[in-house]
Amino acid sequence: MKFVVTGGAGFIGSYIVKYLVDNGYQVIVVDNLFRGKLRNLSGYEDKIDFHNLDILNFEELRKLVKDSDGIFHQAALTSVPESFTQRDKYQNVNVNGTENIFKLGKEFGIKIVYASSSSIYGNPKSIPIKENASRNPINPYGRTKLEDEILAEQYSKLGVKIIGLRYFNVYGIGQTNDYAGVITKFYEAIKSDNPPIVFGDGTQVRDFISVEDVVKANLLSMQSSTDFAFLNIGTGIVTSINDLANLMIKLSGKSFVPIPANLPEGDVKESQADIHLAKQLVNWMFETNLEDGLKKFFFS
Repeated sequence: MKFVVTGGAGFIGSYIVKYLVDNGYQVIVVDNLFRGKLRNLSGYEDKIDFHNLDILNFEELRKLVKDSDGIFHQAALTSVPESFTQRDKYQNVNVNGTENIFKLGKEFGIKIVYASSSSIYGNPKSIPIKENASRNPINPYGRTKLEDEILAEQYSKLGVKIIGLRYFNVYGIGQTNDYAGVITKFYEAIKSDNPPIVFGDGTQVRDFISVEDVVKANLLSMQSSTDFAFLNIGTGIVTSINDLANLMIKLSGKSFVPIPANLPEGDVKESQADIHLAKQLVNWMFETNLEDGLKKFFFS
C-alpha cells in the first residue's frame, strides 16, 4: 500500500513516515520545509519518495496523491502566538491547504486522516471534554482548525472518508524549540542549566500525549472501517504546569525554582480529553504515561 504524508518532515509527520516505512508501506512525503526539517527523516531518505512541495500547489499535489491508498495530512502552521500576527497566512495554509487535500480525497476516493486540534474547544465548560462539546476556539490558530472541521463535515457528506484527530498536548524527542510545546521548552531550559519559565500561576492543566501514541492513533484510524469522525487524542489524565516543571526538574537531578512569567494571549486554562470514542471507533488507547515519556528526554 502507498500512503501520502503531508508535513512529513515535521515533528509528528516524520514519526508517521518512519513508522509506515518500518512496517513495509510505500510513502510519499510532501513538505515545503518551511518548518519541517530533512534531518527529521535522517536514515530514511532512500526509503521514501520526498517532494519539496507546498500543499497550496494543487496541481502538483494532485499528481502525487492520485494513486495513493490514503493521506495522512499533518501539514499546518501551528503557533498560537504567531497566528495572531499572521492571520491571513494561517488561513491560507491551514484552511485553503486542507481543503485541497479534501478535494483530492473526493476526486480519487482516498481516505484522509488529518491533524485537528484540541484548540477547537477553547476554554471548555467542563473537563474531561467529549467530542460533542461546544467548539469555541479562543485564538486564530484554533479558528483555522475549526474551519477545517466544518469543511470535513461538508466533504464527508459528499462521500469523502475523513477522520480528524483532535490532538491534545503532543510531546516527544525531536520537537523543535521554536514552536514546541511546554515540555520541549522546559527540557531545553533545564538542559542549558536554566530554570523553566512558567506562564501564569502554573495551575493551568494539560493532557500530555506522546508522539508515539499519536502515530498509532493515525494508523488505526486509517485502517479502521470508520468513515467519518472527530476523535480526541490524549490520555484523559491532567497535569498542572507547576507539577510538570517540578517533575522534569526532579528527573534531571538538578535544583531549580521555576521562573513565573505573564500568560500569553490565547492560552487555554484547562484541557483534558475524554478518549472513550477513539477506543470505541478505532480501537486506540494510549500506552505511554507522562513520567515514562519524560524519561526518554533525560535518559535516552
